[in-house]
Amino acid sequence: MFLRTLSLTACTAVLVSISVVPGALAQMDGMAKPQSGKTMPSPPATATVSLNGQNLTLKYNAPSLRGRHVGGSEIVPYNQVWRTGANPATTLITPIPLHIGNVLVPAGTYTLYTLPTASKWMLIINKQTGQWGTEYDQKQDLGRVEMKAHTLASPQEVMSLSFDDLKKDSAELHVRWDTVDESVKVSTP
Repeated sequence: MFLRTLSLTACTAVLVSISVVPGALAQMDGMAKPQSGKTMPSPPATATVSLNGQNLTLKYNAPSLRGRHVGGSEIVPYNQVWRTGANPATTLITPIPLHIGNVLVPAGTYTLYTLPTASKWMLIINKQTGQWGTEYDQKQDLGRVEMKAHTLASPQEVMSLSFDDLKKDSAELHVRWDTVDESVKVSTP
């Protein structure tokens, strides 16, 4: 059923997986379905990690560059809140409290946005859920945290969210696309 599944076990207490679902099977809660026989240009994807035995899940849609570039005025424009993916808003589901950077995130469901600039990106944790990705309400922000910037050696065609640098109680959340690699630490309190 899955087009691609990647699993990585750093130790017995930590598991990461990323799944991309084919467009014909693509469906997430509240997501518009593709027309029969057509593939979605930005298919649904999931990233999960286990911290202290509890699974955190990110649900997002993975857009492709298709000859464009991140930043500037093409895709993911600077100085504008971005849905951190495509189509529905990117969703974080956590059964346990977390620290994302210095923001305490209670157990629950949240939307993740980013605010990219030429010099830094901010990750936005928002309490509004179930909306289309472009429906952002700043009054619903739980918090914002600055991300660490890295540059990929070669462009990555399809945007990805993943968890790296795995430990029993922490991981790094990465947003990678084009030559951009932005990350923030996620840990249990």
